[in-house]
Amino acid sequence: MKFLCVSCDEPMKLEKTESPQQGTLSAMFECPECFTQIAMLTNPSETQMVQSLGVKIGPGGADSAAKCPFSGALPQMEGAAPSEEGPRWTREALSRLENIPDFVRPMAKQGIEHYAESQGCPIINEAVLEEARGKFGM
Repeated sequence: MKFLCVSCDEPMKLEKTESPQQGTLSAMFECPECFTQIAMLTNPSETQMVQSLGVKIGPGGADSAAKCPFSGALPQMEGAAPSEEGPRWTREALSRLENIPDFVRPMAKQGIEHYAESQGCPIINEAVLEEARGKFGM
């Protein structure tokens, strides 16, 4: 995931991350050209979902070379083609997946698919989503 400066079309650089409240994560990004700053704040549910998938985020979890608070997820996702194997999704389940915030949706999908496979479910439907939701504590 990258944030681009709208004015300069330059990748924003991660300046700092912190946990202002229990379970949240804030990340401050700055454009290296015009010094415009933006901030991102995750709510406790988003942070918990990402962490339940085994992704290390925030201070100590970020890859210092990548300077991304979600870098723990990138090696698995970067350049990965969609798998033709694994469980199939029903239309209703895919519709519910669209309600998950964009920046964690690929990780959530991967976690749900892993859960379904571990339970021997060849099809991900709304019942499987509810089971996975309970397992992830959401």
